[in-house]
Formats: sequence, structure tokens, C-alpha cells
Amino acid sequence: MADLDALRTRFARTLESARGPAAGPDPMPYADDLLTRWREPQRRYHTVEHLTAVLDHIDVLVEYARDPDVVRLAAWFHDAVYLPERSENEERSARLAERALPEAGVPAAKTADVARLVRLTVTHDPADDDPDGQVLCDADLAVLASPPSAYAAYTAAVREEYHFVPSDAFRTGRAAVLRQLLDMPRLFRTPHGAAKWEATARYNLTAELEMLSL
Repeated sequence: MADLDALRTRFARTLESARGPAAGPDPMPYADDLLTRWREPQRRYHTVEHLTAVLDHIDVLVEYARDPDVVRLAAWFHDAVYLPERSENEERSARLAERALPEAGVPAAKTADVARLVRLTVTHDPADDDPDGQVLCDADLAVLASPPSAYAAYTAAVREEYHFVPSDAFRTGRAAVLRQLLDMPRLFRTPHGAAKWEATARYNLTAELEMLSL
């Protein structure tokens, strides 16, 4: 179970750091709104546990980030709007950030970069000169390099989120996603991700794709 109080504290520290010396409203209502979203009943994988994992992986990769506060805020917002049957979740999440962060006291430039990073999670294809994008995307995809039991739990949770999709259609769609990932020249762009996660992730993706083909 995720520690909600610890998550609230992490959000508050990040928000206060991102807005700098300028005063702003209490961070906790914003944290609570986001945590309410991340705990919606339709979620099985995109949960507070996923949020915690992404934040933890950002901590591992933080040395590569240009603005760690922006990356962490992007993690909080990247799946804040999530309905499995909808295709515009990232865009709606980015717009939520664009509304909430200025009200919370975050400067316009940082807000714009948070929204940009959230939109980047559609493709997970950051530019070579985008270290913040690389850190966020690597942290979001790090689940692909999980040990076998954790990877199996991840795939089961994804299937539960898409319970309304018939089995044959799900297998076809999931296989297409796996092939798209495997066709990427690099899944991970940070030095740590490339060295520690790439090979395991490709092994897991290939094994899952083979299972779907049986």
C-alpha cells in the first residue's frame, strides 16, 4: 500500500521548491486532489503505487535532470486524468497541470515545461537534448524492467484496467503496443536506464509478446 501521508509531503516539498521564494497557497489541497484522482476505482495499474514507483525512479535518475522539480511535478500530473477507454488522457492531464499549477504559485515557464513533459508520455520519445524528458520517460517505463513476478503483476493489472475489451481484441492491441516498444532504437535514454534496464525490459517485452502469440 502506498503511504499517502508520505506522498502528500513529497508533493508539498516539490511544489514549494518549484515556486521558489514566492508565496503561494497551501500545497495540501492540491496534493489531496491529485491523490483522489490517482485512487479512482477504474484504475488497476495507473494507481498511487505506480505514481510512487515513478517518483522513486526519478530519485534514482535525478542526477541527469535539469530541473528535478519540474520532472517530479510532471510525474504527479502525467496520469492524473485517466480513463482506460479514452485516448486523450495525456492531453487532459497536461491541461489540468496548466490550470492547477499557476493557481498553486508555480511560474509560467515551469508550468509550461511540466505540461510539455506530460504530453511527452504519449510517445516516450524525448529528444537527445531533453534531459528532463529522458528522466521522466525512463522513470515511467522502468516497470518494463521489473523482475518476473512484478512484471507479471504489471501485465495482469493492465489487463484488469481493460477488462471491457474482449480477449482477442486485447491480445491484438497489446501485441501492437509491445511491437511498437520493441521497435524503438532505445527504450531508455539516461545512462542509468540504458545500462541497468534496457536488456531486462526487452527480454520481458519479447517474452510477453511470445505469450500473446500462443
